[in-house]
Amino acid sequence: MSYGASAYARVSQAGMSPREAEAAVLVKAAARLQTVQTDWDNQKGVLAEALNFNQKVWAVIAGAAAEPDCPLPEPIKASIVQLSVFVFRRMVDTLIEPEADKLSALISINHNLAAGLRS
Repeated sequence: MSYGASAYARVSQAGMSPREAEAAVLVKAAARLQTVQTDWDNQKGVLAEALNFNQKVWAVIAGAAAEPDCPLPEPIKASIVQLSVFVFRRMVDTLIEPEADKLSALISINHNLAAGLRS
């Protein structure tokens, strides 16, 4: 069984809807970034790991929005893709020139999107 399939199997066993699962993963990515940001001097070694996890989450989000059979209206799909581009650029910029403040936008975006998925 693939990693994605086993992850969804665990989610369905936990009684979460797909939207709740997506929100939970976004919050988990935000929490990892927040941990690095809060203790910046001691967490720089795990910055790449936190950004990599966030990148994987956003790759799935961007890919789903770009699918031709995605049921979302075109303007929303386009906005998600544009937001994904911003997120990817910010992550690369943070890897190239690490600064704790650069994580704030990523954390905020993840939390806001998770809140939208839950409502």
